Amino acid sequence: MLNRLSNTTDIPFTASFVHRLRVTDDVAGDDFSVLVDLLDGGDNGGARVLMIAERSVAESSDRVARIESQLRGEASIELTSPTIIVDGGEPIKNTQTAVEEILGLIHDLNLDRRSYVIAIGGGAMLDAVGYAAAIAHRGIRLVRLPTTTLAQADSGVGVKNAINYFDKKNWIGTFAVPWAVVNDSALLETLPDREFCSGLSEAVKVSLLKDADEFHWLAEHASQISARDPELSRRAIHRSCVLHMRHITEGGDPFEMLEARPLDFGHWSAHKLETLSRYQIRHGEAVAIGVAIDCLYSSLKFGLPRPDAEMAVQCLHDLGIQLWHPCLEPVDRLMQGLEEFRQHLGGRLTITMLRGIGDSINVHEIDPLAMKTAIETLSKIAKNKAIPAN
Repeated sequence: MLNRLSNTTDIPFTASFVHRLRVTDDVAGDDFSVLVDLLDGGDNGGARVLMIAERSVAESSDRVARIESQLRGEASIELTSPTIIVDGGEPIKNTQTAVEEILGLIHDLNLDRRSYVIAIGGGAMLDAVGYAAAIAHRGIRLVRLPTTTLAQADSGVGVKNAINYFDKKNWIGTFAVPWAVVNDSALLETLPDREFCSGLSEAVKVSLLKDADEFHWLAEHASQISARDPELSRRAIHRSCVLHMRHITEGGDPFEMLEARPLDFGHWSAHKLETLSRYQIRHGEAVAIGVAIDCLYSSLKFGLPRPDAEMAVQCLHDLGIQLWHPCLEPVDRLMQGLEEFRQHLGGRLTITMLRGIGDSINVHEIDPLAMKTAIETLSKIAKNKAIPAN
């Protein structure tokens, strides 16, 4: 007699990925070979490449043009078209126009899953281009060359790609591991001070979560980093990048299937601040404000020593980041970001807070009065430390 067939089969499995990070001083010059070595054509002959660059990056220096010229000179590489120039900043994520343009190019140029898209730009541009690359043929190899402090310190090595929709951050998107990331110091040279400094908020965030020694180092050297000391800045960016990368590859939840998302510390209010300000606030600035708020709240509710919370606020200030914006008022409007963040998480509210530096805790409820107190406290501190607008 035949055994009855089971109608329930659960087979857990894991997929293997390689996360490639390269750090260079001048990928358009002496370090160009680092980029070439990442472009393997395999058995199909030369590697087929589509290069896409953010307009402000292409126009601010000749580095994009130099990279294109050198790629054309490589026998092992087929550059399928001249560099495609797209606008950057949050507007590229607010419509599907750029994504559809890139998908059309991938189709018209007959790129396949073993082809490469090289994206040179800031975090928002990398998000949009990465989303297009991830959904074309279920994934074309993406090589990111981040050109902002924020992207080099954090999102460049992330495994998320998205655009905004329904007036909400990152509502449409994918998880996809980039083929490689090249963090090049020279690509940051033309970055305005405001963008350079604001991106360092992610370095403060991840050090507060992961590495007390690194946080204290940042707090000690924040003013010099803000002044763009090359060695200190390079170290701060690289250490932040590595801490983010290790969390993704070793934290056990790279595609955020679990409730807790510790790297989103400070982000529940940051996402809301960006939309409330119609993106006048840079993402890094919004993160800095959010981190400051949640540090002060953690000191009220979870035992984070008040001097440590104030040190975090001072560190962000010393990095040259403005910690207040009129759209934070009225406070009740900002608090609506909690529900939107819960929806973004896809379940019950789970927010990371701090019991101490390097000692995080996940909470599922927020005390509205204590949170309002934290925001009002930041208002008083930040207005006394106001940084002149650039």
